[in-house]
Parts: sequence; C-alpha cells; structure tokens
Amino acid sequence: MGAGYCYFCRKSDLMQLRVTGDGSHTLFLPHMNESYHSMFGAITESMHVFIREGLEYLRDYKSISILEAGFGTGLNALLTLVASENRSVSINYHTVENFPISQDIAHRLNYPSLLIAGDPSGFFQLIHDAPWNETVAITPTFALHKIREDFTSFNPGFSYDLIYYDAFAPEKQPEMWSKDIFVRLFKHLTPGGVLTTYCVKGEVKRMLKEAGFTIEKLPGPPGKREMLRGRKSYE
Repeated sequence: MGAGYCYFCRKSDLMQLRVTGDGSHTLFLPHMNESYHSMFGAITESMHVFIREGLEYLRDYKSISILEAGFGTGLNALLTLVASENRSVSINYHTVENFPISQDIAHRLNYPSLLIAGDPSGFFQLIHDAPWNETVAITPTFALHKIREDFTSFNPGFSYDLIYYDAFAPEKQPEMWSKDIFVRLFKHLTPGGVLTTYCVKGEVKRMLKEAGFTIEKLPGPPGKREMLRGRKSYE
C-alpha cells in the first residue's frame, strides 16, 4: 500500500480521513479499496521504507537529489525535510503527481503535530502551498519542486541519488509497475544511488533486476515482512 499517486483521485469527496496504528492519518479511497499508507502506521511505514532504508543509507552524502513517485499526502516530503534539518544535509526534492489532494484535506492531516511539536514554522503548509512546476526553497536545506504530470510518461531531466517509489500496489495500479518505467529510472539514477519501495512482489523484483538494479530484500515495516531496495552499481 503505497502513498499517493492515483489516477482516480480527482474528487476530494471520494477520500476518507482515517487514523492508522501509530496515530497518524492516512487517506482511504473506497472506490479502490485502498489507503495511501499502511494501516499499521503511516508515519512508521514511511520512516522505515524511505527515510531509514533510503535517505539514511546515503548517510555520507552532503547533498542529495531525490525523486518521489508520487506526492500524495506530502508525508514523505515532510519527513525528508525534517531529516535534512536534523542532519544538515542539502536536499533537492522532486515529486511527481498528476492528481494532488485538495488543500482542505491537506490541512486536516495531523503529521506536523506528531513530528515537529506543532510545526511552528508551518513547513507542511508551505510544502502543500508551494506552486507546481517551480522550485521553492522551503528551508535553507530543502528545495522542493512539485511536478504536475503523469508519471508513466514522465522523463526525468535530472539525475537522482535516491528514488522513493511509492505508487499504489501493482494489483491496484499496474501501469505504474512496468519494466519501461524502471529502465527509465535506472538511467537517471546516479552510480551508487538507490530506489526504495515497500513492494516485494516477484514480478517487481524481476523487472528491477532486468532494468539493471542490484536488489536487496530488507525487513519491512510493521505489518509487512519485507521491502526492497534497488541499487545502481558503480560502473
């Protein structure tokens, strides 16, 4: 169950706000019978899959370029911003989403109060209020570029050190899990860079390997036995 890139999320009234096991919110889509995050804990899942096994894997980097598929609730962006502040690492964060959630729903999500003592600087609101298709410096260490585009046809114009692959599950959104997409992403990943995803399905592992990634199966977040990290070897 990945966060947020959804072809069908065009109407805010289709979404239901739900509380997950760690007290953090997620959005549930009745028409897809799918949630944006694990019901065992939205923050817990994102911290494990994308921050600990992705961003912290590149702990020696002083500057990191990140690509996220898709923006969803903005949770991964907020967690990455907080990590950039704690580590004093410079982040250039690109996130692709074709159907963003409404500002009304975004402002009801409880992540800031759980993560940064009420978010006194309003970072989460700044993330959601940032204009699309422009680079915005949210903090001195975190630059955000939200891209309004269909990820299946997205062709990166940059190279990335880290890719958060957070599409909905293959059975819910099969078009987001194709060899062509992974080949394209591998091409735009820097040597030594990694892709992380919660999904460990056999066909996904196969496609990642065929695209050139070296695959690691890692312990998953609560409620999920395993997750995947794909690395681009140094030539």
